[in-house]
Amino acid sequence: MDALDGKDKVVLSAGGGSVQVDGVSASGDHAPAELKDVVEALMGKLGLIPEDAAEPTGVVEADQLRSAAERLKSAGFMLMDVVGVDYGAYVQPRPQRFSVLYNIYHPYDHRRLFMRVWLRDGESLPSLYPVWKSANYLEREVYDLMGVVFDGHPDLRKVLTPDDLEGHPLRKDFPLEETPTLFRDGRFLDPAAFRAGMTGQSAGLTGWRGSLRKGSTREIEPPVMPEGGPK
Repeated sequence: MDALDGKDKVVLSAGGGSVQVDGVSASGDHAPAELKDVVEALMGKLGLIPEDAAEPTGVVEADQLRSAAERLKSAGFMLMDVVGVDYGAYVQPRPQRFSVLYNIYHPYDHRRLFMRVWLRDGESLPSLYPVWKSANYLEREVYDLMGVVFDGHPDLRKVLTPDDLEGHPLRKDFPLEETPTLFRDGRFLDPAAFRAGMTGQSAGLTGWRGSLRKGSTREIEPPVMPEGGPK
C-alpha cells in the first residue's frame, strides 16, 4: 500500500512476517540486537528523536504525533498502551513536567517502540482514536488519572474515578490521605484493609464482590454512552 506522503512505500507480507516501512524492512527472523537496529532506523525515518532508554523510544512533537501514528498504522503496527508520567518530583531535570508514552507493537515481526510526547501542565494532545480505536479507553484512563486532555476524542470521560472527585490521582501533587477511595462501579478501597490484604493478614475486608455488597443483588445496567460515541 502507498504511504501517506505518496512517495515512500509501505509493504506488508503477513504470511512471511516481513514488513517494510519507508525503505526499512524487517522480518521475524531478526536477532534481538538486529531488531533493535531496525526499530531505531524506523524511528529515524519517522523523524523521532531517540532517547537513552531500555526500550527503543523516540520523542515526537505534539503536532507530528498523529502523522507518525498514521504511518505506523499503515505498516501494521498496533497501539498497545498509553501511559501518562508526572516528573514533578523527579530528581533529574526533564524537558517538561509531563510526558505521554505510546507503546507501539507489530504482531508479525515483534518490533516494539515507544513514542514520547513532552508537555506542560494544561497542554493537550491530539487523540489517536481516529488512527487506533484502542486509544478510546487508554486515553480516557490517562485523562482521568493524569489530567491530560486529548483533542478530538469522541467520548473523553473519566473511566475509573467518580465524576465529583477533584484532581487526578497519579499526579505527584495529588494529596495522599487515609480515606477510602470510591470507584465508579460502587466498589471502594480502604487503605488499611488494602494493606492488610496485600500482606496476607486478611482477605475480603472491604466486603464487596464486584460492584455489589456480598449477598445483595440487582440488575447490572451497561454504562450509558452518548449518542454517536464509541460502540
